[in-house]
Amino acid sequence: MKRFLLLLVTVTALCGVFGCISEPLIQQSAPVTGRATLWADEFDGPLNSSPNPTRWGYDIGTDWGNAQLEYDTARPENVSLDGAGHLRITARQESYLGSNYTSGRITTRAFFAQAKGRFEARIKLPVGQGIWPAFWLLGNDIGTVGWPACGEIDIMEYRGQEPSKLIGSLHGPGYSGGNPLTAIYTLTGSTFDSGYHVFAVEWETGKITWLVDDVPYQVRTPSNVPAGGRWVFEHPFFVILNVAVGGNFVGAPNGSTSFPQTMLVDYVRVYQAKS
Repeated sequence: MKRFLLLLVTVTALCGVFGCISEPLIQQSAPVTGRATLWADEFDGPLNSSPNPTRWGYDIGTDWGNAQLEYDTARPENVSLDGAGHLRITARQESYLGSNYTSGRITTRAFFAQAKGRFEARIKLPVGQGIWPAFWLLGNDIGTVGWPACGEIDIMEYRGQEPSKLIGSLHGPGYSGGNPLTAIYTLTGSTFDSGYHVFAVEWETGKITWLVDDVPYQVRTPSNVPAGGRWVFEHPFFVILNVAVGGNFVGAPNGSTSFPQTMLVDYVRVYQAKS
């Protein structure tokens, strides 16, 4: 089993609805105390094995509506464990079923969905123009109501060409696509590809808070929904981890982008909501 670590993180600066904060902090990967763990994966397993098939399934294919360039597969070349307690999702430049890139996109849709709670993951991000990793949630009613009526919570997404910045967003009816409810977190003195960071949301009734290394940087409530929109965050959502290549959000890779690029995930944990 992996050891739990206490890591000293560099001074961070962040701007959002809380204003700008600059302070040293401790990044802790020990479980949250006093709250039940509802679901977790620590990614323990042999080198090059697949993630636990009772926890994760695969979205296989390409584009997903965002003009992404990769073909997402279930191959261990794209999604596997590193044998040291981490999940690897690896984007590669290769010809595969009509695409010039491959990667992976895994989901708990068939196994786990939860309304409210703390959703968190400890991740080391890839880097490079056109690389688009994400840790996010989709409403489990997407099959009946569609997107964005199902709701989407982007706990972390990131443009590989801007390795010190990440984005947390909400998508719903009236605030989706290029016009979500969103904020940017900026890491000073370092980049997100140089080490692990903990990305989380605290989801309560009528309130969602985004955190990086346990520092909150954005809060959204129904009062933030624009006129004509709807707050759709009171039902279960499932978890997605993926690394896209290209797409409307990041643009295509260029000559500066090196491959392969890997997102390393130390764990994903879901805790009960605050009482």
